[in-house]
Amino acid sequence: MTETSVRQFVNAGSSRDQPGIIDAEYVIYRLEEAGRTLLSLPSNGHSTQMRVTRFDVVQSAIESYGWTKVDARLRPPVPSSAQITRMDEALDWIRLIPIDRYVLRRIVGARALISPITERNLFSWRRLAALLGADHKAIQRWHCQAVDIIVAAITPQH
Repeated sequence: MTETSVRQFVNAGSSRDQPGIIDAEYVIYRLEEAGRTLLSLPSNGHSTQMRVTRFDVVQSAIESYGWTKVDARLRPPVPSSAQITRMDEALDWIRLIPIDRYVLRRIVGARALISPITERNLFSWRRLAALLGADHKAIQRWHCQAVDIIVAAITPQH
């Protein structure tokens, strides 16, 4: 996120009552909104294939929900261009976590995936713990650390 876009966000205010506050709650909200938007994108037609990197965790979640074939299933509405822009911005925040802390990136990316139909996390804390071979409380702590890294990176320094 560029300093200009951070400044625009701070000046415009957030979607919550306290305008201009960038904190962990806001970052989590935006990441979950981005995850919902990502999972709402149609599986055919125009895509963000060039923009979004492929996560094995995301692919396994999509396949486990049976979204690989085209059925007459309940589908969320196609997101607007503004929602896709916000998604791109929020998903870029994951890259602010240092590359050597790739486990934190995986945790944040997986927890951002919210089903647009059921509004539930695709990966619970315990499921992530089983995938990564760690305790679910450790996964929660690591998620908080990762969000704190993102908050520190996008908060404008005065």
